[in-house]
Parts: sequence; C-alpha cells; structure tokens
Amino acid sequence: MIKIGFFDTKSYDRKSFEKNNKDYGFEIHYFSDRLSEESMQLAKGMDAVCVFVDDNVNASVVRYLADSGVKLIALRCAGFNNVDLQAAQGKIAVVRVPAYSPHAVAEYAATLMLCLNRKVYRSVNRTREFNFKLDGLMGFDMYGKTVGIVGMGRIAKILIGILRGFGMHVLAYDVYPDMEFAKANDVEVVDLEEIYRRSDIISLHVPLTPRTRFMINRVSINKMKRGVMIINTGRGKLIHTEDLILGLRSGQISAAGLDVYEYEQNYFYEDWSDQMVNDDKLAILLSMPNVILTSHQAFFTREALQNIAQTTLDNVRLFFDKGEKPNEVKA
Repeated sequence: MIKIGFFDTKSYDRKSFEKNNKDYGFEIHYFSDRLSEESMQLAKGMDAVCVFVDDNVNASVVRYLADSGVKLIALRCAGFNNVDLQAAQGKIAVVRVPAYSPHAVAEYAATLMLCLNRKVYRSVNRTREFNFKLDGLMGFDMYGKTVGIVGMGRIAKILIGILRGFGMHVLAYDVYPDMEFAKANDVEVVDLEEIYRRSDIISLHVPLTPRTRFMINRVSINKMKRGVMIINTGRGKLIHTEDLILGLRSGQISAAGLDVYEYEQNYFYEDWSDQMVNDDKLAILLSMPNVILTSHQAFFTREALQNIAQTTLDNVRLFFDKGEKPNEVKA
C-alpha cells in the first residue's frame, strides 16, 4: 500500500482527503507540522509527501526525502515556489494541482475590488455600532474604469470575464499573451509600463519566480497612476511590503486588497488572536482603513477542496501505477 505523509494538515484538509481517499485506498499519515528541516524526519518510510504553500521544501529537505526513499512530492496547490526544483531534478518527482478552482480565486479578486471600492467592511463595522452616517464611504463606478491584469492564466481569464461584465476596460500583460483570447474578449494587451501608467486597478495573477519577485516595488509604484488600487491573490512576495506601505501613506496607492502577504508563512492558517504578533509591517497593514488583508483564502470553496483532493490523489495514483506525471513541475 502506498504511504503518503500529509503535512500542514488542517481539519478541512483531512475531511476532504479522507472522503476522497475511499476511492483510492492510500495509507495517509496526517501531520500538523509544516514540512521543513525540523520536521522532515516525519517523512521517513513514506512513498510520497503531500505539501501546501507554506511548507519549506528546500534543498536539504529534498535530499533527505530522496535519501529516505520518498519518490514523489505532491503539491496540493498550484504554486511551486516553495520547492527547490533544481535540487529535486533527477532525484524526486514533483507534481501539483494546476487548476483546482480558477473561478474561486477570480471571484475573490473581484470581491476585494468591490469591498475596497465601496468601503463595505467599514460600513458593516459602523452600522453594528448604530452609526449610519455615509461620510468616508464614497466609492466610484467600476463601469468605464480601466483595470490592469498582470498575467493571463486561467484565473486571470475568468476575472477578465467578470470585469468585462462590469463594463470595465481591460488591459493585460503576459510574457506569452493569448492574443486569440484577448481579441475575442476585447482585451488590450500591453507592456507592464502601460499597465502601471493607465490602470485604475491592478490585479496580480502571475506565479512567484525570480523574475516576478517584488515586481511591485518603489520604482514600479511610482510609475503607477496616482490613486491606483492594487489587488494580490497570487503570492505575497510579488509585492515589496515596505514599499507598498509607503505608497499607501503617500496616497500614490489608494487601497490594497491582499489575500497573501510577504511573510505569511509565519502567521497564516493559525490563530494568533491571544498572542503578540511581532511583525510591524503586518500590524501597520492591518491598521490601515484602506487595506483589506485576508489569510490566503481565495481558493477556499467546497468545489476547490474537492478538486484539490481528487487531483492530488490522481497524481499519486498515476505516478505509482503507471509512471505518469501529467501535472509535473520541472526546474
């Protein structure tokens, strides 16, 4: 029987995978620890490990896994920036879930835009205290405004459809743009400089790579249209947090909707409500009235969890039964 070491387990993960594993019959060992150099010994005796976005599968961990007989790293997410693919090459296979629910993330990005624009979160807090004044709650019509979409993958394309439904003008950038899609959906494909210069809202939908790391920084922010709104449902390190805070304070950025954070691995998916959080940048962002910061939950729908579990277990079965790796990630 194939043994899978399942790291960074939450109750909803276990419930979803237990339900789906009835059709596969794998022996799954659930660990609450994140996979790292400190916890990698837990993988000994496993045939595969299943990891999430904040597991740290660096070169040392990869070597240990390979030496311990682990043959497969199965990411239950789309991103793979937390795995050292160079170290894994030729030693251990890496697979992922490329499209668990692009609708979930696209809809969440639109939700952040709407909530920030119309100050919904502030309004709810006020009315709960029986304050029904409208001062400070003014928004703008989304209709006719320009949105810049960075990346043209599955999520971005669905978001484009949503925003076109609002009557927005869509600019898009991608290293390899889908010109046929752009033409069919009235999308103007431009370079990043044009995105920055013309967009009222910018939404990030690119993977975290050396090329995209901190792409939103002091230099790029200064190129943006004053009062721009920034949305990030991708990876936290796409944005240099300190530069974002400076942009928010100066008014160059009017609002930010963040479902990810540069240092999220230290806090996200855990309850810190009765503890001191020693992260000044996180504290500043959470104190800003024009920032919404949520805990990497854009993917979190029933449909997405079902697709994650099924695709992950399919990846494991195809690898061990047939030697196939349809969702392999390579360096």
